[in-house]
Amino acid sequence: MDELVKLLGDKLQKKVGETESVETKSLLGEGRYLGLYFSAHWCPPCRGFTPKLTEFYKDLKATDKGKNFDVIFVSSDKDQPSFDEYYAEMPWLALPYPDRDRKGKLSKKFKVQGIPTFVILDACTGKLITKDGRLRVSEDPVGASFPWHPTPLSEILQGKLLRRNGDTTEEVDISSLAGRPVGLYFSAHWCPPCRKFTPVLAQAYQKIKDDNKDFEIIFASSDRAPESFNDYFKTMPWLALPYEDPRKKILSQMYGIAGIPTLIIVENLQTGKIITKEGRDAVIADPEGKEFPWNPKPLNLLDQQYARTLNEETSVILFTDGSDKGLEDAKQALQPIADESYAKAVEKCEDPDMYFFYAGEDDLVDSLRDFANLDEREPQLVVLDIQEQKIYVCPEEEITQEVARAFIDKYQAGSLQPTPLRG
Repeated sequence: MDELVKLLGDKLQKKVGETESVETKSLLGEGRYLGLYFSAHWCPPCRGFTPKLTEFYKDLKATDKGKNFDVIFVSSDKDQPSFDEYYAEMPWLALPYPDRDRKGKLSKKFKVQGIPTFVILDACTGKLITKDGRLRVSEDPVGASFPWHPTPLSEILQGKLLRRNGDTTEEVDISSLAGRPVGLYFSAHWCPPCRKFTPVLAQAYQKIKDDNKDFEIIFASSDRAPESFNDYFKTMPWLALPYEDPRKKILSQMYGIAGIPTLIIVENLQTGKIITKEGRDAVIADPEGKEFPWNPKPLNLLDQQYARTLNEETSVILFTDGSDKGLEDAKQALQPIADESYAKAVEKCEDPDMYFFYAGEDDLVDSLRDFANLDEREPQLVVLDIQEQKIYVCPEEEITQEVARAFIDKYQAGSLQPTPLRG
Protein backbone atom coordinates (compact mmCIF):
# COMPACT_ATOMS: atom_id res chain seq x y z
CA MET A 1 0.00 0.00 0.00
CA ASP A 2 2.94 2.33 0.57
CA GLU A 3 3.71 2.01 -3.14
CA LEU A 4 0.25 3.33 -4.00
CA VAL A 5 0.67 6.31 -1.69
CA LYS A 6 4.02 7.02 -3.31
CA LEU A 7 2.41 6.70 -6.74
CA LEU A 8 -0.67 8.85 -6.07
CA GLY A 9 0.67 11.23 -3.44
CA ASP A 10 -0.35 11.64 0.20
CA LYS A 11 -3.56 13.54 -0.51
CA LEU A 12 -6.16 13.76 -3.27
CA GLN A 13 -8.49 16.60 -4.16
CA LYS A 14 -12.18 16.59 -3.40
CA LYS A 15 -14.69 18.69 -5.32
CA VAL A 16 -13.83 22.16 -6.62
CA GLY A 17 -14.37 24.70 -3.86
CA GLU A 18 -13.94 22.18 -1.04
CA THR A 19 -10.86 22.89 1.04
CA GLU A 20 -10.70 19.48 2.65
CA SER A 21 -8.57 16.87 0.89
CA VAL A 22 -8.66 13.12 1.22
CA GLU A 23 -5.81 11.03 2.60
CA THR A 24 -4.82 8.55 -0.08
CA LYS A 25 -4.17 5.84 2.48
CA SER A 26 -7.84 6.02 3.55
CA LEU A 27 -8.81 4.61 0.14
CA LEU A 28 -6.53 1.59 0.39
CA GLY A 29 -7.01 -1.84 1.85
CA GLU A 30 -8.01 -5.40 1.17
CA GLY A 31 -11.09 -5.75 -1.00
CA ARG A 32 -10.89 -2.14 -2.20
CA TYR A 33 -10.44 -0.93 -5.77
CA LEU A 34 -9.34 2.27 -7.46
CA GLY A 35 -10.19 3.58 -10.91
CA LEU A 36 -7.77 6.04 -12.51
CA TYR A 37 -9.61 8.13 -15.07
CA PHE A 38 -7.26 9.74 -17.59
CA SER A 39 -9.27 12.39 -19.37
CA ALA A 40 -9.47 16.05 -20.45
CA HIS A 41 -12.14 18.60 -21.26
CA TRP A 42 -10.66 19.39 -24.69
CA CYS A 43 -11.10 15.74 -25.77
CA PRO A 44 -14.53 15.03 -27.43
CA PRO A 45 -14.47 11.26 -26.70
CA CYS A 46 -13.73 12.10 -23.05
CA ARG A 47 -16.69 14.44 -22.81
CA GLY A 48 -18.81 11.69 -24.36
CA PHE A 49 -17.64 9.03 -21.93
CA THR A 50 -17.64 11.04 -18.69
CA PRO A 51 -21.46 11.09 -18.31
CA LYS A 52 -21.55 7.32 -18.86
CA LEU A 53 -18.84 6.78 -16.26
CA THR A 54 -20.63 9.12 -13.85
CA GLU A 55 -23.84 7.13 -14.17
CA PHE A 56 -21.96 3.86 -13.75
CA TYR A 57 -20.10 5.21 -10.70
CA LYS A 58 -23.21 6.50 -8.93
CA ASP A 59 -25.15 3.29 -9.56
CA LEU A 60 -22.26 1.10 -8.41
CA LYS A 61 -21.63 3.21 -5.27
CA ALA A 62 -25.25 2.58 -4.28
CA THR A 63 -24.52 -1.16 -4.04
CA ASP A 64 -22.46 -3.16 -1.57
CA LYS A 65 -19.95 -3.87 -4.33
CA GLY A 66 -19.36 -0.17 -4.88
CA LYS A 67 -18.75 0.84 -1.29
CA ASN A 68 -15.07 -0.07 -1.60
CA PHE A 69 -14.55 1.61 -4.97
CA ASP A 70 -13.16 5.08 -5.66
CA VAL A 71 -12.32 6.93 -8.87
CA ILE A 72 -9.48 9.44 -9.28
CA PHE A 73 -9.49 11.91 -12.17
CA VAL A 74 -6.03 12.27 -13.74
CA SER A 75 -6.29 15.35 -15.91
CA SER A 76 -4.68 16.10 -19.25
CA ASP A 77 -6.29 19.54 -19.34
CA LYS A 78 -4.13 22.40 -20.53
CA ASP A 79 -4.66 24.76 -17.59
CA GLN A 80 -6.20 25.02 -14.14
CA PRO A 81 -9.45 26.75 -15.24
CA SER A 82 -10.14 24.01 -17.80
CA PHE A 83 -9.49 21.40 -15.12
CA ASP A 84 -11.82 23.17 -12.68
CA GLU A 85 -14.63 23.43 -15.23
CA TYR A 86 -14.37 19.78 -16.26
CA TYR A 87 -13.90 18.43 -12.73
CA ALA A 88 -17.06 20.25 -11.63
CA GLU A 89 -19.00 17.66 -13.67
CA MET A 90 -17.47 14.72 -11.81
CA PRO A 91 -18.57 13.13 -8.51
CA TRP A 92 -15.21 11.56 -7.58
CA LEU A 93 -11.72 12.52 -6.43
CA ALA A 94 -8.88 14.03 -8.45
CA LEU A 95 -5.13 14.22 -8.57
CA PRO A 96 -4.40 17.91 -7.81
CA TYR A 97 -3.91 19.66 -11.13
CA PRO A 98 -0.57 21.33 -10.26
CA ASP A 99 1.02 17.91 -9.72
CA ARG A 100 1.99 17.55 -13.39
CA ASP A 101 5.07 15.42 -12.68
CA ARG A 102 2.97 12.82 -10.92
CA LYS A 103 0.42 12.87 -13.73
CA GLY A 104 3.23 12.17 -16.20
CA LYS A 105 4.52 9.29 -14.11
CA LEU A 106 1.05 7.75 -13.88
CA SER A 107 0.55 8.01 -17.63
CA LYS A 108 3.91 6.37 -18.23
CA LYS A 109 3.44 3.62 -15.67
CA PHE A 110 0.13 2.55 -17.16
CA LYS A 111 1.24 3.22 -20.75
CA VAL A 112 -1.62 5.58 -21.48
CA GLN A 113 -1.45 6.16 -25.23
CA GLY A 114 -4.73 8.03 -25.61
CA ILE A 115 -7.69 9.36 -23.66
CA PRO A 116 -10.14 8.61 -22.24
CA THR A 117 -8.47 5.68 -20.46
CA PHE A 118 -9.96 4.09 -17.35
CA VAL A 119 -7.57 1.90 -15.35
CA ILE A 120 -8.71 -0.37 -12.50
CA LEU A 121 -6.28 -1.21 -9.67
CA ASP A 122 -6.37 -3.46 -6.64
CA ALA A 123 -6.20 -0.90 -3.81
CA CYS A 124 -4.41 -3.32 -1.51
CA THR A 125 -1.65 -4.73 -3.69
CA GLY A 126 -1.53 -1.92 -6.27
CA LYS A 127 -1.66 -4.50 -9.06
CA LEU A 128 -3.28 -3.62 -12.36
CA ILE A 129 -6.58 -5.40 -12.93
CA THR A 130 -7.45 -3.91 -16.31
CA LYS A 131 -6.56 -0.98 -18.55
CA ASP A 132 -9.78 -1.53 -20.48
CA GLY A 133 -12.13 0.03 -17.95
CA ARG A 134 -13.72 2.22 -20.61
CA LEU A 135 -14.64 -0.82 -22.66
CA ARG A 136 -15.82 -2.72 -19.57
CA VAL A 137 -18.13 0.13 -18.51
CA SER A 138 -19.63 0.16 -22.00
CA GLU A 139 -20.08 -3.62 -22.12
CA ASP A 140 -21.14 -4.04 -18.48
CA PRO A 141 -22.89 -0.78 -17.47
CA VAL A 142 -24.40 -2.32 -14.31
CA GLY A 143 -21.02 -3.67 -13.11
CA ALA A 144 -22.20 -7.27 -12.92
CA SER A 145 -18.61 -8.51 -13.39
CA PHE A 146 -16.86 -5.60 -11.66
CA PRO A 147 -13.87 -5.23 -11.04
CA TRP A 148 -13.38 -7.14 -14.27
CA HIS A 149 -10.53 -9.45 -13.35
CA PRO A 150 -9.04 -10.77 -16.59
CA THR A 151 -10.26 -14.14 -17.78
CA PRO A 152 -7.43 -16.72 -17.81
CA LEU A 153 -6.00 -17.30 -21.28
CA SER A 154 -6.75 -21.03 -21.02
CA GLU A 155 -10.45 -20.21 -20.56
CA ILE A 156 -10.53 -17.67 -23.39
CA LEU A 157 -9.08 -20.23 -25.80
CA GLN A 158 -11.40 -23.08 -24.83
CA GLY A 159 -12.83 -24.55 -28.01
CA LYS A 160 -11.52 -26.00 -31.22
CA LEU A 161 -8.30 -25.00 -32.97
CA LEU A 162 -7.36 -25.89 -36.52
CA ARG A 163 -4.27 -27.50 -38.03
CA ARG A 164 -3.46 -28.14 -41.66
CA ASN A 165 -2.92 -31.79 -42.59
CA GLY A 166 -1.97 -31.79 -46.24
CA ASP A 167 -4.97 -30.52 -48.17
CA THR A 168 -7.36 -31.01 -45.27
CA THR A 169 -7.94 -29.24 -41.98
CA GLU A 170 -8.27 -31.11 -38.71
CA GLU A 171 -9.48 -29.97 -35.31
CA VAL A 172 -7.08 -29.92 -32.35
CA ASP A 173 -7.98 -30.03 -28.66
CA ILE A 174 -6.65 -27.10 -26.63
CA SER A 175 -5.49 -29.54 -23.92
CA SER A 176 -2.67 -30.67 -26.21
CA LEU A 177 -0.94 -27.33 -25.58
CA ALA A 178 -0.83 -27.65 -21.78
CA GLY A 179 2.46 -26.63 -20.19
CA ARG A 180 4.25 -25.41 -23.33
CA PRO A 181 5.16 -21.89 -24.50
CA VAL A 182 2.67 -20.52 -27.01
CA GLY A 183 2.96 -17.77 -29.58
CA LEU A 184 -0.16 -15.79 -30.47
CA TYR A 185 0.31 -14.62 -34.04
CA PHE A 186 -1.90 -11.73 -35.15
CA SER A 187 -1.62 -11.46 -38.92
CA ALA A 188 -3.50 -11.30 -42.23
CA HIS A 189 -2.89 -12.14 -45.87
CA TRP A 190 -3.78 -8.61 -47.06
CA CYS A 191 -0.93 -7.15 -44.95
CA PRO A 192 2.42 -6.99 -46.87
CA PRO A 193 4.62 -6.94 -43.71
CA CYS A 194 2.73 -10.01 -42.49
CA ARG A 195 3.34 -11.92 -45.72
CA LYS A 196 7.01 -10.97 -45.49
CA PHE A 197 7.36 -12.06 -41.86
CA THR A 198 5.36 -15.30 -41.96
CA PRO A 199 8.03 -17.32 -43.89
CA VAL A 200 10.69 -16.07 -41.45
CA LEU A 201 8.54 -17.15 -38.52
CA ALA A 202 7.86 -20.52 -40.16
CA GLN A 203 11.58 -21.20 -40.51
CA ALA A 204 12.26 -20.22 -36.88
CA TYR A 205 9.31 -22.37 -35.74
CA GLN A 206 10.68 -25.38 -37.58
CA LYS A 207 14.20 -24.91 -36.17
CA ILE A 208 12.79 -24.69 -32.65
CA LYS A 209 10.76 -27.87 -33.21
CA ASP A 210 13.81 -29.60 -34.72
CA ASP A 211 15.67 -28.83 -31.49
CA ASN A 212 12.94 -30.76 -29.62
CA LYS A 213 11.76 -27.68 -27.78
CA ASP A 214 8.11 -27.43 -26.78
CA PHE A 215 6.46 -24.62 -28.69
CA GLU A 216 3.25 -23.93 -30.54
CA ILE A 217 1.81 -20.95 -32.40
CA ILE A 218 -1.85 -19.99 -32.78
CA PHE A 219 -2.72 -17.82 -35.78
CA ALA A 220 -5.35 -15.16 -34.98
CA SER A 221 -6.49 -13.91 -38.36
CA SER A 222 -7.54 -10.43 -39.44
CA ASP A 223 -8.35 -11.68 -42.95
CA ARG A 224 -11.44 -10.21 -44.59
CA ALA A 225 -12.68 -13.26 -46.48
CA PRO A 226 -12.62 -17.01 -45.77
CA GLU A 227 -10.79 -17.68 -49.04
CA SER A 228 -7.96 -15.34 -48.01
CA PHE A 229 -7.81 -16.98 -44.58
CA ASN A 230 -7.63 -20.47 -46.09
CA ASP A 231 -4.96 -19.53 -48.65
CA TYR A 232 -2.84 -17.85 -45.98
CA PHE A 233 -3.29 -20.64 -43.42
CA LYS A 234 -2.00 -23.14 -46.01
CA THR A 235 1.43 -21.49 -45.69
CA MET A 236 1.55 -22.03 -41.92
CA PRO A 237 2.76 -25.15 -40.08
CA TRP A 238 1.03 -24.20 -36.81
CA LEU A 239 -2.48 -23.94 -35.37
CA ALA A 240 -5.16 -21.33 -36.01
CA LEU A 241 -8.40 -20.02 -34.65
CA PRO A 242 -11.19 -20.59 -37.19
CA TYR A 243 -12.03 -17.70 -39.50
CA GLU A 244 -13.94 -14.88 -37.72
CA ASP A 245 -13.74 -16.75 -34.43
CA PRO A 246 -14.95 -14.42 -31.60
CA ARG A 247 -11.93 -15.38 -29.49
CA LYS A 248 -9.73 -13.36 -31.84
CA LYS A 249 -11.47 -10.09 -30.89
CA ILE A 250 -11.14 -10.92 -27.19
CA LEU A 251 -7.42 -11.61 -27.60
CA SER A 252 -6.87 -8.41 -29.59
CA GLN A 253 -8.54 -6.35 -26.86
CA MET A 254 -6.74 -8.25 -24.12
CA TYR A 255 -3.29 -7.53 -25.58
CA GLY A 256 -4.06 -4.11 -27.04
CA ILE A 257 -3.17 -5.14 -30.60
CA ALA A 258 -2.74 -1.91 -32.55
CA GLY A 259 -1.05 -3.26 -35.67
CA ILE A 260 0.00 -6.43 -37.43
CA PRO A 261 2.01 -8.56 -37.64
CA THR A 262 2.28 -8.98 -33.88
CA LEU A 263 3.69 -12.06 -32.16
CA ILE A 264 3.13 -12.44 -28.42
CA ILE A 265 4.91 -15.24 -26.56
CA VAL A 266 3.31 -16.54 -23.35
CA GLU A 267 4.83 -18.92 -20.82
CA ASN A 268 1.89 -21.31 -21.20
CA LEU A 269 -1.88 -21.13 -21.49
CA GLN A 270 -2.41 -21.92 -17.81
CA THR A 271 -0.49 -18.95 -16.38
CA GLY A 272 -0.88 -16.69 -19.42
CA LYS A 273 2.31 -14.93 -18.31
CA ILE A 274 3.69 -12.82 -21.13
CA ILE A 275 7.32 -13.53 -21.97
CA THR A 276 7.47 -10.89 -24.69
CA LYS A 277 5.11 -8.77 -26.77
CA GLU A 278 7.97 -8.16 -29.20
CA GLY A 279 8.09 -11.66 -30.63
CA ARG A 280 8.40 -10.36 -34.17
CA ASP A 281 11.56 -8.41 -33.34
CA ALA A 282 12.91 -11.37 -31.37
CA VAL A 283 12.46 -13.75 -34.31
CA ILE A 284 14.03 -11.32 -36.77
CA ALA A 285 17.03 -10.84 -34.46
CA ASP A 286 17.30 -14.58 -33.70
CA PRO A 287 15.91 -16.54 -36.68
CA GLU A 288 17.64 -19.72 -35.50
CA GLY A 289 15.68 -19.61 -32.24
CA LYS A 290 18.83 -19.98 -30.15
CA GLU A 291 17.46 -17.65 -27.48
CA PHE A 292 13.95 -19.16 -27.53
CA PRO A 293 11.57 -18.43 -25.77
CA TRP A 294 13.19 -15.01 -25.74
CA ASN A 295 12.89 -14.30 -22.04
CA PRO A 296 13.64 -10.64 -21.35
CA LYS A 297 17.15 -9.88 -20.11
CA PRO A 298 17.89 -7.22 -17.51
CA LEU A 299 20.69 -5.75 -19.67
CA ASN A 300 20.84 -5.75 -23.47
CA LEU A 301 23.14 -4.61 -26.25
CA LEU A 302 21.26 -1.77 -27.94
CA ASP A 303 20.16 -2.42 -31.53
CA GLN A 304 17.16 -1.91 -33.80
CA GLN A 305 14.93 -4.46 -32.08
CA TYR A 306 14.74 -2.19 -29.02
CA ALA A 307 13.62 0.94 -30.90
CA ARG A 308 10.07 0.62 -29.59
CA THR A 309 11.31 0.22 -26.03
CA LEU A 310 13.32 3.43 -26.33
CA ASN A 311 10.25 5.29 -27.58
CA GLU A 312 7.92 4.02 -24.89
CA GLU A 313 10.03 3.46 -21.76
CA THR A 314 12.63 5.17 -19.61
CA SER A 315 16.02 3.78 -20.62
CA VAL A 316 19.47 3.78 -19.06
CA ILE A 317 22.10 3.70 -21.80
CA LEU A 318 25.87 3.44 -21.48
CA PHE A 319 27.50 4.47 -24.76
CA THR A 320 30.90 2.92 -25.50
CA ASP A 321 33.54 3.06 -28.23
CA GLY A 322 32.31 -0.33 -29.47
CA SER A 323 35.52 -2.19 -28.63
CA ASP A 324 35.40 -5.55 -26.86
CA LYS A 325 36.91 -3.96 -23.75
CA GLY A 326 34.51 -1.01 -23.86
CA LEU A 327 31.50 -3.30 -24.13
CA GLU A 328 32.73 -5.60 -21.38
CA ASP A 329 33.42 -2.66 -19.03
CA ALA A 330 29.92 -1.36 -19.71
CA LYS A 331 28.38 -4.73 -18.86
CA GLN A 332 30.31 -4.90 -15.61
CA ALA A 333 29.17 -1.40 -14.67
CA LEU A 334 25.47 -1.92 -15.39
CA GLN A 335 24.75 -5.64 -14.95
CA PRO A 336 24.34 -5.72 -11.13
CA ILE A 337 22.14 -2.62 -11.17
CA ALA A 338 20.04 -3.97 -14.04
CA ASP A 339 19.69 -7.34 -12.29
CA GLU A 340 18.41 -5.66 -9.11
CA SER A 341 15.92 -3.52 -11.02
CA TYR A 342 14.61 -6.49 -12.97
CA ALA A 343 14.31 -8.66 -9.83
CA LYS A 344 12.18 -5.99 -8.13
CA ALA A 345 9.88 -5.81 -11.14
CA VAL A 346 9.48 -9.60 -11.25
CA GLU A 347 8.72 -9.67 -7.52
CA LYS A 348 5.94 -7.10 -8.03
CA CYS A 349 4.73 -8.75 -11.27
CA GLU A 350 5.20 -5.43 -13.05
CA ASP A 351 7.21 -4.07 -15.94
CA PRO A 352 10.58 -2.57 -14.92
CA ASP A 353 10.68 1.13 -14.10
CA MET A 354 13.59 1.49 -16.51
CA TYR A 355 15.33 -0.60 -19.15
CA PHE A 356 19.12 -1.00 -19.28
CA PHE A 357 21.30 -0.98 -22.40
CA TYR A 358 24.95 -0.74 -23.35
CA ALA A 359 25.67 0.62 -26.81
CA GLY A 360 28.40 -0.08 -29.32
CA GLU A 361 28.36 0.45 -33.07
CA ASP A 362 24.92 0.31 -34.65
CA ASP A 363 22.86 2.53 -36.95
CA LEU A 364 20.27 3.00 -34.20
CA VAL A 365 22.99 4.10 -31.78
CA ASP A 366 24.29 6.67 -34.26
CA SER A 367 20.76 8.00 -34.87
CA LEU A 368 20.11 8.16 -31.15
CA ARG A 369 23.28 10.14 -30.47
CA ASP A 370 22.25 12.64 -33.13
CA PHE A 371 18.65 12.81 -31.90
CA ALA A 372 19.79 13.45 -28.31
CA ASN A 373 22.53 15.89 -29.43
CA LEU A 374 25.17 13.96 -27.49
CA ASP A 375 28.85 14.70 -27.85
CA GLU A 376 31.37 12.02 -28.82
CA ARG A 377 32.55 11.38 -25.27
CA GLU A 378 32.92 7.66 -24.50
CA PRO A 379 31.95 6.10 -22.24
CA GLN A 380 28.86 8.23 -21.67
CA LEU A 381 25.96 7.32 -19.37
CA VAL A 382 22.47 8.76 -19.86
CA VAL A 383 18.90 8.27 -18.73
CA LEU A 384 16.63 8.77 -21.74
CA ASP A 385 12.91 9.54 -21.50
CA ILE A 386 11.60 10.14 -25.01
CA GLN A 387 7.96 10.30 -23.95
CA GLU A 388 8.76 13.20 -21.62
CA GLN A 389 11.28 14.61 -24.14
CA LYS A 390 14.06 14.63 -21.53
CA ILE A 391 17.58 13.30 -21.21
CA TYR A 392 19.82 13.18 -18.17
CA VAL A 393 23.57 13.01 -18.84
CA CYS A 394 26.12 11.78 -16.31
CA PRO A 395 29.03 14.25 -16.14
CA GLU A 396 31.60 11.63 -15.06
CA GLU A 397 34.16 10.56 -17.65
CA GLU A 398 34.87 7.17 -16.06
CA ILE A 399 31.73 5.05 -15.58
CA THR A 400 32.16 2.44 -12.88
CA GLN A 401 29.41 0.50 -11.15
CA GLU A 402 29.59 2.95 -8.24
CA VAL A 403 29.31 5.98 -10.53
CA ALA A 404 26.40 4.43 -12.45
CA ARG A 405 24.55 3.50 -9.25
CA ALA A 406 24.95 6.97 -7.76
CA PHE A 407 23.74 8.61 -10.99
CA ILE A 408 20.67 6.37 -11.24
CA ASP A 409 19.87 6.87 -7.53
CA LYS A 410 19.91 10.64 -8.07
CA TYR A 411 17.64 10.30 -11.08
CA GLN A 412 15.14 8.21 -9.11
CA ALA A 413 15.26 10.71 -6.26
CA GLY A 414 14.40 13.50 -8.69
CA SER A 415 17.57 15.46 -7.97
CA LEU A 416 18.99 15.55 -11.52
CA GLN A 417 18.42 18.39 -13.96
CA PRO A 418 17.21 17.17 -17.38
CA THR A 419 18.12 18.54 -20.78
CA PRO A 420 15.20 18.90 -23.24
CA LEU A 421 15.45 16.68 -26.29
CA ARG A 422 15.67 18.62 -29.51
CA GLY A 423 13.71 15.95 -31.41
